Amino acid sequence: MGIKLSGVIVIVGNYGCGKTEVSVNLAVYHKRSGIQVKIGDLDLVNPYFRTREAKQALSYLGIDVILPPNQFLQADLPILTPEIYGMIQCPGELSILDVGGDRVGATVLSALAHAFSNQDVYMFQVINPFRPFSNTINGCLTIKEQIETASRLTVCGLIGNANLIDETTPDIIYDGYSFVSRLSRESGLPLKFISAPVEMMSDIDNKSFNCPVLPIERQLVPPWKKANVLGPKNFVLHE
Repeated sequence: MGIKLSGVIVIVGNYGCGKTEVSVNLAVYHKRSGIQVKIGDLDLVNPYFRTREAKQALSYLGIDVILPPNQFLQADLPILTPEIYGMIQCPGELSILDVGGDRVGATVLSALAHAFSNQDVYMFQVINPFRPFSNTINGCLTIKEQIETASRLTVCGLIGNANLIDETTPDIIYDGYSFVSRLSRESGLPLKFISAPVEMMSDIDNKSFNCPVLPIERQLVPPWKKANVLGPKNFVLHE
């Protein structure tokens, strides 16, 4: 059971849900599947753990990374470049937009309404039920409604990203899946896939899930830790 996305994919969620890590690994997953991928950094509100931190590793794999100009790369400024508009208008096989957290981060999407017109745009909400405000069904639905209002787009699917960073266990993955499955049923939104640390893929039973599992090779880590080294065929998901 694989993940197969195309067109313009917008990744949103609340602060700390892990949407940037999901966006980066989703790009890597599809690139390894032979798909041409672009990823754009639209996180204009959080100066830490943004897609730009993984630019070198992504570029090495042949993934086009769209960032602000070099002089603004470390700035926390609302910068929308012509390249961002271009990747939306000409997304190729797959273009992924990593958007800032909550409704504040999603506001930038409303400025792209003209670029989104006449394009197939799919906005997915990342859920980590072990984070504040997204640990209840009502909390997740409230975040969804706020993001939709701010972005002027509609969430059309869910992504489960249950984790406690280094404290993640298989039980965390299973419990998180149960939560997002319930959220999917109550919201009527499809569960597109869940994630799990790549090191844990052999410890969980994929047959327990009615959706694909995205292996996460962590790229966004504190300075005292090393990111996973990405290779073209680091991990093959057996379907």
